[in-house]
Amino acid sequence: MSHGGPSGPLDRLLAPVAVIILGLLLVALAVGVAPNFDTRLVNLGEATWPGYAAELRIDPVAPDCTLDDLEERLQSCPPEGEAAPAATGGSEEDPFAGEDPFAEEGATTPPAEADPFADGDPFADDDGTAAQGSAKPATEDDPFAGDDPFAEEGAANACGDDPFAGDDPFADDGAAVASENCPALRALHTRCATKHAAYTAKSSRITGGVKSFRSFETAVSDFAQFPYWKHLLSLLLLGGGFAASVRRQHIALRETENLLEHRIAEGLQLLVHVSLAYSAVADWRVGNAGSASVDHAGLPLLWLVGFGALALVNVFHLVKPPKGLDKEFSAVRLGMSVPLYAYMGILGIVYFLILEGHSSGQAIYLHKFVQHPSVYIGIGLYIWAGMMLSETRLANRAFGLLTPWKLPPAILAWLVVVLAALPTAYSGASGIFVIAAGAVVFEQLRKNGASRRLALSATAMSGSLGVVLRPCLVVVLVAILNKQVTTDELFSRGFQVFLLTATLYLIAMLVRNKDGFSIAPMGEAMPKVLGAAKKVLPYVLIAIAVLVFDAFALALEVSEHTAAFMLPAILIAFVIYDTRWSSPDEDEVPRPDPGKTLPALTRATAESAGHIGALLMLMAGSVGLGGVVERAELMSLVPSDLGSPVMTMSILVVAMVLVGMTMDALGAVVLVSVTIAPLAYNNGIDPVHFWMMVLVAFELGYLTPPVAINHLLARQVIGREARVEDHPIPGGWWANNEHLWLPMVVMGTALVIVAFLPLFLGG
Repeated sequence: MSHGGPSGPLDRLLAPVAVIILGLLLVALAVGVAPNFDTRLVNLGEATWPGYAAELRIDPVAPDCTLDDLEERLQSCPPEGEAAPAATGGSEEDPFAGEDPFAEEGATTPPAEADPFADGDPFADDDGTAAQGSAKPATEDDPFAGDDPFAEEGAANACGDDPFAGDDPFADDGAAVASENCPALRALHTRCATKHAAYTAKSSRITGGVKSFRSFETAVSDFAQFPYWKHLLSLLLLGGGFAASVRRQHIALRETENLLEHRIAEGLQLLVHVSLAYSAVADWRVGNAGSASVDHAGLPLLWLVGFGALALVNVFHLVKPPKGLDKEFSAVRLGMSVPLYAYMGILGIVYFLILEGHSSGQAIYLHKFVQHPSVYIGIGLYIWAGMMLSETRLANRAFGLLTPWKLPPAILAWLVVVLAALPTAYSGASGIFVIAAGAVVFEQLRKNGASRRLALSATAMSGSLGVVLRPCLVVVLVAILNKQVTTDELFSRGFQVFLLTATLYLIAMLVRNKDGFSIAPMGEAMPKVLGAAKKVLPYVLIAIAVLVFDAFALALEVSEHTAAFMLPAILIAFVIYDTRWSSPDEDEVPRPDPGKTLPALTRATAESAGHIGALLMLMAGSVGLGGVVERAELMSLVPSDLGSPVMTMSILVVAMVLVGMTMDALGAVVLVSVTIAPLAYNNGIDPVHFWMMVLVAFELGYLTPPVAINHLLARQVIGREARVEDHPIPGGWWANNEHLWLPMVVMGTALVIVAFLPLFLGG
């Protein structure tokens, strides 16, 4: 694989790139804890000013009613409890009681039992004729026919449509109809007064202290709603990819050692970068041409600029190749020196651009890659934490707890791999742990007597045992995508698988051990162990202090969702302690800029930049490869009925190992959940059993040539010391390839047991 090297003038660009990536990682760290921090601030505000969250967090809105206006209108109402004034001659009970308002002066109301219409028209004049102005006399059929019987003498109905037009004939000068609405008006006035009182009370509580606290808390709340996670991931991908391209650090099976190999590898990367930039432009045009609004419409333009910059790096390397490419050309080495992500990109070009003519296809799967930004940004944070670990003295001092016992190197390697399972479970994938801590594991095993091949095999396998333990993010993703299983079921079975693999690896180490089984006497080892413990104790206390602070100040507890944000904070504290207050050990190699924290953080970030870019580019390529498999409907070629459960499991085991050899764990889980998992369920495979087999098969794939991604990652972080092929030993192929077959035997045996034993026991 390519471990990189100086690139001349382009090296000067790495320092600003490292600063940019440091800023991106710090922003990601801050945004990740901001929601919890805001929750704590709100609780603090509530404790200091009761009702802060509900009443004081925002300014109260002034009531939309006016008390003065309502009070003015209430002046026309009688005092509350008194009735409105009645009409003249009436009473409170019946305003029409008394004289007939329609009767002529001096007329009396006929008796109630008499028929008012018995003797003709009651509205006729004394002589029996109709009122003056009538069109015709009343008839027997319609006593009201003719002109308005209520019209005044000599006056026709002026309106015609509304005989009651004009002033209210029932109104009395002292009794307005509005008085009947006085109860509702008083209720409205009461509600308005209550609103004004509440507004005044809330406003009076918003003091200067509340405003200052509130401005800070709401700023944190706004920051916690960070809408640019996808842009952050894209910048991390492109910035890291730029660093990996400048240093020629992309993940490949072998380094280029011939000028032609170099030019072909760089040319293929150039082709992939140009095609991705072209696809980004096509995607941007499609988004602008559509009528619907597009979320994050600027992302394709960001990709265009980023992949354009990567293409320029490839052009520079083609024009000015590095020195030392003088070995004889090898066609085999040529195929192995092309970065893995470039192969995936070439497949995308062939399928999307040539076969489908779908120019924006590659960009569409870039959108899918950034669809879960927190997951991939978490990977960057884990790698950064691992590089910061290498800037501290913790690893050397932690091994000081083990080395006084003088364990055989094989047993020490087993112990290291088993202990590495816990951080692997929190980092989420074996490859991430290998990049983060592989260099430290290899160095310490070599220092304690392990051979290159044994140390390399243990380093490559150091992350393989913990992927089935709580709270591994890969297992959580499986449970999210597959409703047939739960995290409790998977982690419960996963612990059994961990015990199985740990036992198998111990057996392999015992068989392989050639250094005896004696350990140092207690009296000899314990003083050294206690001395090492004193040096490790400050780190333990610092870690506890950070965790306690996170729990009480930020409401953060360690879980698969928070570990990526908590671990870098702990490592930053370690770096500060080491550079400021920790004294160097006697056998320690002097470090540049002793006593300075910022240079140490910058070195860690610069080292992690290329690793982050190389791994994220590979993961983005695997998402695109999954898109090719999905759109080509390759799984439709597989028959739905695979036969017996044993035959089905045999086919699935081979398929899952192949998937593990070519894709990262997160992308592979998504692909398998959509395509292969339903096939397994339909052929009688228990879902929990199936996914345990899948996870073990993935790990075997990551350790199996020709790809063996965990070995590639180990070689990348270790450097030239990991090139065991340059240091042949007696014993032939078996001895010279121990670093490959030993992990494969352990994980292969575990896979056979996990895959088939439950079928036979169940049968």
